[in-house]
Amino acid sequence: MHTDPVEKKPLYHFYPGRCILSIGSVGCNMHCNCCQNWQISQVSIRDFNFSAVIPPEKMLELILADKESIGIAYTYNEPSIGFEYVVDLAQMVSSGGLKNVMVSNGYISEAPLRQLLHYMDALNIDLKGFNDKIYRSFTGATLTPVLETLKIIRNAGRHLEITCLIIPGVNDDTGDFKKMISWIADNLGNNTVLHLSKYFPGYRLTTPPTSADTLENLLNIAHEKLFHVYAGNIQLKEYQNTRCFSCGETIIRRNGYHTMITGLSKEGRCIKCGYQEIIC
Repeated sequence: MHTDPVEKKPLYHFYPGRCILSIGSVGCNMHCNCCQNWQISQVSIRDFNFSAVIPPEKMLELILADKESIGIAYTYNEPSIGFEYVVDLAQMVSSGGLKNVMVSNGYISEAPLRQLLHYMDALNIDLKGFNDKIYRSFTGATLTPVLETLKIIRNAGRHLEITCLIIPGVNDDTGDFKKMISWIADNLGNNTVLHLSKYFPGYRLTTPPTSADTLENLLNIAHEKLFHVYAGNIQLKEYQNTRCFSCGETIIRRNGYHTMITGLSKEGRCIKCGYQEIIC
């Protein structure tokens, strides 16, 4: 449990510059070879020595006492593993006038997803590539359910952002990447927010880190069809800043997790043209 900038989820178009209480548990329904949080995601409750078990009612008290936070982000491990807890708490949080955010791999059946979407205000889904064979070998899961999750979230009108960790030799093939970008643009819209992150060796994978050149090349490819493409965990030119989808004006500037709102009204409209794009 930790209070983070909302940009760390990452969410760049949802309450920029604000903080959110982030909570997690243990376990995951994927087994990625380079999992960043493997100490909690690739273990069971029996293997992990909890420092605290906090019931939903107590967690609600903690978030209501935190005047800086806009709500709760279910993150760190896969939230759907604790589905019942998340639903119970999210309902309370929503009733209390606060926001629910879910950071997920998107590998979830339709019925529980729709139940969660009753209470979720924003979601960041980790799309790990666009090749089912690689998806199976690298994560132990399959691609199609994740794509269905993305379409359901979009059709439900919830705020959606996507993250893709670029791993050399795994999901950096430009052919597959172009197919992924085309699918996002065609099925989710060309104003869909996409974050491309640099991979670093960890857990079971010792492949060298993603090069800046590789990441910049894929960012440029993505930007041909998607308007909002961001570089995660690496400084690359203008790929941290947000431009208005309508007029192209730079409305948010970022340096790491330091966010400077330069062209937005309090309602999230572009000051120059009035276009509503950011949730504030």
